[in-house]
Amino acid sequence: MYNSTQDGYVKTGTNKGIAIIEFFHPQSNSLPGKILQELADAFKRAGDDPAAIVIILKSSGEKTFCAGASFDELIAIKNEEEGLKFFSGFANVINAMRACPKFIIGRIQGKCVGGGVGLAASVDYAIATENADVKLSELAMGIGPFVVGPAVERKTGISAFSQLSIDAASWRNAQWAGRKGLYSEVYKTIEEMDNAVMQLAEQLSFSNPGAIAEMKKIYWKGTEHWDTLLLERAAISGRLVLSDFSKNAINKFKSKK
Repeated sequence: MYNSTQDGYVKTGTNKGIAIIEFFHPQSNSLPGKILQELADAFKRAGDDPAAIVIILKSSGEKTFCAGASFDELIAIKNEEEGLKFFSGFANVINAMRACPKFIIGRIQGKCVGGGVGLAASVDYAIATENADVKLSELAMGIGPFVVGPAVERKTGISAFSQLSIDAASWRNAQWAGRKGLYSEVYKTIEEMDNAVMQLAEQLSFSNPGAIAEMKKIYWKGTEHWDTLLLERAAISGRLVLSDFSKNAINKFKSKK
């Protein structure tokens, strides 16, 4: 299945038990609201599809896995209702990944920023390259990683999450992300990463779907309240993004692109 947007897309397809969800945006695979909605829908469909045993999440290109929120849409937010709606897009994707009864393998070929780190933290098994540095830049934009925070903290612990979120201007390399539990495996090249992704996906495609679903419930135990929590967090971000500080900071970030 192919869903196109004016300046990006979400592609989905299933073959031999492996569902692949791929997204793209010309601005470093950033995430406007339309793509966020399509990603959430794609995970729900794959979760309900009996032909899909395991899911691979990937993005197009080589340099950046995901640059996070769309600056254009952030700047366009005019009130708290619009802010809540936009940041709820990230909440909906994370919750769709959490509730999906299939294992999700993340193919992390490049840098992750903000919401991109949230996606990497929400997959069940992340396989990355050495170029997949991470940064939570939200505080530098006057907001804070409120929506993705629970997913990142769940994978890395509060100490590593606080390091990322407080030092919002600095990159952490893929080895750091691997040591902290964000990435399960790190490879030197994209080819090596792709081989590892497919090897694991093919192995899992022969697994008992019922066993996978029960294991996933165990891994995500204690997150049942996220349907409410992440929307509450989205409201915080939606309010803060309206401040003059945030507007000025986002415009400065955008001018550097």
